[in-house]
Order: sequence, then structure tokens, then C-alpha cells
Amino acid sequence: MVLVARAPGPAGRAYTRLCAGLSRASLMLAVVLLLVIVACVQWQVIGRYIFNDTPTWAEALALLLVLYLTSLAVAVGVRDAGHIGLESLIFLLPERMRLKLEIVIHMLVAFFGVLMAKAGWMWAVGKWSEKKPMLGVPEGADYVPLVVAGLLIALFSIEHIIALIQGQEVEPAWN
Repeated sequence: MVLVARAPGPAGRAYTRLCAGLSRASLMLAVVLLLVIVACVQWQVIGRYIFNDTPTWAEALALLLVLYLTSLAVAVGVRDAGHIGLESLIFLLPERMRLKLEIVIHMLVAFFGVLMAKAGWMWAVGKWSEKKPMLGVPEGADYVPLVVAGLLIALFSIEHIIALIQGQEVEPAWN
């Protein structure tokens, strides 16, 4: 089976635009979350050393936001191929085998994303009735980023599979 590079159709272009938009939005949200985390930690330091009154919610909020930031960054890393891989070994294979192996790898990553989203959903639903003592938000909020990141990872992996079949490459979100 030899694949010939062909331009994506309207549906393929729309899907790529959707994934690129989701990736860019995730990246921008991750930057905002990082700024909020820095502000929370700064407020905690100011409260402790200047006002001698440590705000208890600041650390809990920063820890919760780290979960969201990390999950979004992982999903963007999957789309932009910023994750760790053994690409040097794959590129030693003949073109035909390399393409098949890359498709299998992206299928496994998509499957992992679906499993991650499913498990995150189950944990979020199971823990939603419990409240975090320092923030008053549901404990299930800790697992929502797994659902979002899992779905994004699956979408982005499917985009990579489509691009490989069409002989295209996925453009990174920051381009």
C-alpha cells in the first residue's frame, strides 16, 4: 500500500481548523492559568510574610489550577508532537512500515485519551458530591481536566492519523 500525498477535502480542512483552534485556545488558557497560579502563590507569600495571615485558599486553588494547566499542556503537546517519542527508531524503518507504525502509535494514543476521559468522568461523577474543605468546590473538579485532556488527545491523535493518510503534516498551534 503506497500512499500518495493529496490535499485534504473541505471536511478535513474544517477538522484541522477545529483542532488548531482548540489547541490554540488550550494553550492560551494554560498561559492564563499559569498567571493565576503565580498570583495565588504571590498572594500567599504576601499574606504570610507581610500581613501575618496566610490565605488558606491560595495554595488549594494553585494546586487545583496546576491540574488544569498540566492537562491542557499535555493535550497541546500531543497535537504539536512535543511529547517524548522514539522517532529516531521509526525513521530507520522503510517508508511503508514507518507510516503504518506511526498510524498505530497515534491510534494507541487516541485510545489512551479515550480511556483517560472515561476514567476521569467516572472519578468526577463519583467525587462530585464531596466538597474540598479549603475551596468549597466539588472534589470531582480535580478530575475534570482528565476528561477534557483525554478528549483533546483523542481528537488530536485522529487529526494526526488523517494527516498521515493524506501525506500531510499537522502544523503546530503556535504557528
